[in-house]
Amino acid sequence: MSLETPALDSNISSLLQQITEEGGYAFTSMATRAAAGDNRAAEASRELAWEQLHSGPWHSVASIWRDAYSMACLHVAKFHYASGDFKLALKALDMGLIMGGFTLRDDLNLCIGKVTAALRASDGEGHKVNEWYKDFSLAEASRSLPAKSLSSKTVGKKCRLSLEGFLLEHFVAGSPVIISDSMNHWPAKDRWNDISYLKKVAGFRTIPVEVGKHYLSPDWKQELIPFSEFLDRIQSGDCSSANTTYLAQHQLFDQIQELKKDIVIPDYCFAGGGEMRSINAWFGPPGTVTPLHHDPHHNILAQVVGKKYIRLYPASLSEELYPHSESMLCNSSQVVLPS
Repeated sequence: MSLETPALDSNISSLLQQITEEGGYAFTSMATRAAAGDNRAAEASRELAWEQLHSGPWHSVASIWRDAYSMACLHVAKFHYASGDFKLALKALDMGLIMGGFTLRDDLNLCIGKVTAALRASDGEGHKVNEWYKDFSLAEASRSLPAKSLSSKTVGKKCRLSLEGFLLEHFVAGSPVIISDSMNHWPAKDRWNDISYLKKVAGFRTIPVEVGKHYLSPDWKQELIPFSEFLDRIQSGDCSSANTTYLAQHQLFDQIQELKKDIVIPDYCFAGGGEMRSINAWFGPPGTVTPLHHDPHHNILAQVVGKKYIRLYPASLSEELYPHSESMLCNSSQVVLPS
């Protein structure tokens, strides 16, 4: 019983050479022993690559160390899979996707498919629909929002807006719009309100989450937890600011291919030409808050389950919103809005 890694098998020599050129002599030694069947060397190589990934700001780390981390995760996953510990194998593979490079991504996804199938076969639980979101009363929601927050007519609402209409009336003009009835064909619209479906498809997968009121709070932190644990935290109803758990701006659909099959990229994303920057997911309980901020590119928000309140300000008011002076937070405002 083994995992196949064709990309690693064909590229390992050149990858180890590049890692050695970056000073990774110890890693190369451990990775070579891991490839020959040494489990302890596989764990050691993963620790060495992890240390390199955290040796400085993310953008300053040589990209070959991301590939090194993916390589080590594949070696570790192979040993766990061979011993029948499928959950630890899947966690190692997910970490390779989340923190690793792109060279071995196909191997990681190939192995994830095999490990996931083994996990589901051993789990053996049937699927029972378990809806976790019920539509809410607009009057009740209004009481939890700032006064008159839903009375503005500045942002229009249009049904099934044509691509030409979106491009001319909103994209070029820089005017926000709410588009309704354009996601009814998404499988996610029916499936993602069923927590049992989400657990079946992605419950064993490891995901990065934020814990705390928001990323500017002193109690904020990040964790890596199973998707099923994340769903349980949301279902528990503990929405205190210190315990709020939020999956935010994560490339979830690149990591979990089964969930990507449930969505359809809107044609609006390709308005104006150019390439799409990324497809990210935000997933959280009631009371989740994101501080006032601006993004460096356009956004199209597709709300699949639940509701979201968004406050918009024109770019001309940027200075009046007092952005932080620190470079890491310069896109975030110092103004604390009522929530």
